[in-house]
Amino acid sequence: MSSSLTPTRISAAFVGALVGAAAGIVLVTAAETFSITVSGAFAWLALGVPALAGAVVGVAMTPGNTRSNPR
Repeated sequence: MSSSLTPTRISAAFVGALVGAAAGIVLVTAAETFSITVSGAFAWLALGVPALAGAVVGVAMTPGNTRSNPR
């Protein structure tokens, strides 16, 4: 398995980060809907952690990373 950053992996990481950030926005919005006070630090964590996780999953799930054994 090659560890170089190909354009496919970079774009997959970018898309994963966008999906993670969207999940974080939903999380912050839901917290504010229930009248929970959201501080700036929590908002950055709620956006940053899912975005980072989405980027990692995006890189790990690129089409060239299958572990199947075709016969």
